[in-house]
Amino acid sequence: MSRWPQCRGSLNGSQPGAMGQRGNGSGRGEAADEESCGAVSVAFPLIMMSAGIVGNALAMLLVSRSYRTKESRRKRSFLLCIGSLALTDLLGQLLTSPIVISVYLANRSWDAVDPSGHLCPFFGFSMTVFGLCPLFIASAMAVERTLAIRAPHWYASHMKTRVTRTVLLVIWLSVVAFALLPVAGLGSYSLQWPGTWCFISTGDRQLTGSLFFACTFAILGLLSLVLTVACNLATIEALVARCRTQGSSPRSSKQWGRIAMETLIQLLGIMCVLSACWAPLLIMMLKVLSSPSSFEHCRTFPSGAPRPELHRECKFILTAVRLASLNQILDPWIYLLLRKILLEKLCQAATAVSKCSNTEWKERSSSLAQEMRQ
Repeated sequence: MSRWPQCRGSLNGSQPGAMGQRGNGSGRGEAADEESCGAVSVAFPLIMMSAGIVGNALAMLLVSRSYRTKESRRKRSFLLCIGSLALTDLLGQLLTSPIVISVYLANRSWDAVDPSGHLCPFFGFSMTVFGLCPLFIASAMAVERTLAIRAPHWYASHMKTRVTRTVLLVIWLSVVAFALLPVAGLGSYSLQWPGTWCFISTGDRQLTGSLFFACTFAILGLLSLVLTVACNLATIEALVARCRTQGSSPRSSKQWGRIAMETLIQLLGIMCVLSACWAPLLIMMLKVLSSPSSFEHCRTFPSGAPRPELHRECKFILTAVRLASLNQILDPWIYLLLRKILLEKLCQAATAVSKCSNTEWKERSSSLAQEMRQ
């Protein structure tokens, strides 16, 4: 199954499948080999797995403590979504990262880790499930926040904890059912460059099932991103409008302004992180599906040493996957862990800038008034 080169310097680095033998024996082949190995260091999955486990486990601990308090009754739907997101990201890290690390330690030989060939479909299934589930949960949380701000009366009477649990269960079951479509013959999972991970196959364009499965994944992911951004923008617009109306009541304006500022910063952070982490991979999948011939070298290397520009395209795909995996690490920090620490600092900075601007404007106004009197 392994069609990718192994890193030079290993015991089996001189096999026919190794990249050094595919070159012409010149320094260019060795340089390309070293560049390829350097681009796929084992340090990345090790660091990402450690950070993901620590962050998501800590987030689940904080959610479980907050959920039991009486003061958090109104926030239980939100806390359920946060806890489900942290659990999903944690399971994704535990099920996929050890496999990637094992393949790296085996000199990127997938056959050494998966001689039966059954691990690749499981890995692709896990990537699909733990890729779509966080996106859908983030969309559900964005819808929940929009309803809470724009329709508070409807939200208070209809959004119960039971409804949130039902929605989360539907998301999980729907994504699992979608990821199992290759078992029914609709789509497939295959080994991806540089031979350390498996994902939805995008090379079988002649097969309608594979094309439909890959396109559906990318479109669902992009639609989820669009829904999240649209709901967050609607929430921001409602918060700004309410801040203007609250300005007439000085007692509540300060407290409401602080809450609104924290929420605005958090929503902007969520949109930026989600878009930066997931948009490259989803757009790249659609690009590969639209022109598969331009990425054929990322599935089977030619007999000669690959050109640097071809390496860059393959590395971009790998970088896009790492960015999507990075979202599993950043999720708990954005939604929960850094909410009080970071947002308070940002709000203090924003307030200080606002006060400085107001003070400067007042000083200019007073000096202008004195000049007019003179």
